[in-house]
Amino acid sequence: MMDLHTNTAAAASHDDSRPLLPPQPKTVRETGLELALLVELAAKNLFSAGRAHLPVLTTRLRLSINVLREVLDFMVAEQLAEVAWRGDSDIDVQYQLTGAGRQRAVAMLEHSAYAGPAPVTLEAYRAMVQRQAALLPPVTADDVAAEFADDCLPVQVRELAGAALHAHRPLLLHGPSGGGKTTFARRLGRLLQGTVAVPYAVVVGQQIVQVFDAAIHQPPQAQPALRTVGERRSSDTRWVLARRPVLLLGAELALDMLDLRHDPFAGCYHAPPHVKAAGGLCIVDDLGRQCVPAATLLNRFSLPLDTGTEQLALQGGHKFAVPFDARLIFATNLEPQAVLDPSALRRLGYKVHVGPIGDAAYRALFRQQCRGFGMAPDDGALGYLIAELHRGSGQPLLASFPREILSRIADFAGFAGQPPAVSVATIDQAWSSMFACAAPQLSAGQDLGLGERIG
Repeated sequence: MMDLHTNTAAAASHDDSRPLLPPQPKTVRETGLELALLVELAAKNLFSAGRAHLPVLTTRLRLSINVLREVLDFMVAEQLAEVAWRGDSDIDVQYQLTGAGRQRAVAMLEHSAYAGPAPVTLEAYRAMVQRQAALLPPVTADDVAAEFADDCLPVQVRELAGAALHAHRPLLLHGPSGGGKTTFARRLGRLLQGTVAVPYAVVVGQQIVQVFDAAIHQPPQAQPALRTVGERRSSDTRWVLARRPVLLLGAELALDMLDLRHDPFAGCYHAPPHVKAAGGLCIVDDLGRQCVPAATLLNRFSLPLDTGTEQLALQGGHKFAVPFDARLIFATNLEPQAVLDPSALRRLGYKVHVGPIGDAAYRALFRQQCRGFGMAPDDGALGYLIAELHRGSGQPLLASFPREILSRIADFAGFAGQPPAVSVATIDQAWSSMFACAAPQLSAGQDLGLGERIG
C-alpha cells in the first residue's frame, strides 16, 4: 500500500483520470503563502522539537528544502533562529530557536496551536476540485454491468442508480431494512474511477482549515507509474493522492456537523464531512432517523446541489465558498412519502426501491456467501430455509439474510469447536437466534441431533 505522505504522482497523465499535482514550490512566493505564516509554522515546530534537522522540518511542514531555507534564513537574520549544528552536506543542518524566537513561538502557540503541514491557498484548492471533477469519467452502463456482475439485485435497480450517478443527480434508495441498500450504495462508490488530490489543509484569511482525513482519504490501490527519469518532476507534497472517497453518514448526522468545526486544541478548523467527500460519494443513511427532520436535512443540501458551491463560515461570521463536488445518495427504510413531502421528493432526482429478491437470486447469493465463509452449500438446507422458514414466517427474501445466517452458523461452530457446516439444523439454530422464535416442528424422520452438534 502506498504511503499517503509519498506522492510520486506528479507525472500522472490525464488519460488515466489522475489529477496532475502542482509542482513543488521552490520559493516562498511560489507557495502562495505569506512569509509570516511559514515563519510561524517553522517556529512552532522548532519550539516543540528543541532543535531539528532541515530534512525533518521539510517532512513535517511538507515544504521543499529551498522554501524552508528561505524561511530559516529570514529567521536567522531576524535573530529568531540559529544554526545549532552543521554537517558535511548542505542539508545536514540543525536549527534551533534563539531566546527571542522562543518568546515569539510561545505567543504564536497561544494564538493558534496549529503546527501541522503548510496549507495551500483557497484559490488553489478551488481550482484543483474543479479540475479533478472534469477528469472523472462518466459512469456508463458497461461500468455498472461489470461492477455488479455477481450481484443479486434486479437489473433495473442497478441501471436506475447508474443513471443517477451518470447525471450527477441525487439518489434516494428506499426499501425494507436488510434489503442491502447500504451495501449497494457503497458499491456504487466504486463506479467513480480514478483518484483525487486532497490538501492537508487550506488557509482562509488567517485561519487554517484541515481537509485531509485519513479515515476518509484512502491511498490509491496501486502506485501510479512514473514517466521516464528525464520527465520526472517533484510534486507539491502539501497535497495527498487518494482514492475517490466514499463517506457514510448515519442516524447520528446533525445539521451542525455540516458546518466548519473549530478545534481550539488543534488551533484550526475541520472541514465538514461532505466537503471532505469532494470528488467522491456521500451517503446519508437512515434518512428520517436523524434528530433533524429529513426535509430540513435535504434543504441544507439544496443550495450546494443547485449551485455546485458550498458556503462555509468561520467564527466571527466570515464566509467563503468552496466547490461542492460530492455525489449524494440518501437511503431509508421508511416510506418516502412518510419522510419527505412531494416537493422534496421531486428535488431528489432518482428514487429506487431496493426490496426483496427472487428465489433464484436468493439461492445464488446464498451459494456465493457460502464460498466467502468457506462452507459447502447444501441445496436441501437452502430449500428448507426458503420454503419453511421464510415462507412459513412471512419473512421476505432480503439480501442481508444469507450473510447474517452464515455468520451465525460460523459463530455457533466456533463456540462448539467444530468446523462450520450448512445443514437444516445449523440454519434452524441461526434463524432462531435472529428472531427469538421457536423453530418449526420437524417430523419424526428429521431427528437432527442438534444438541449433540453443539454439546
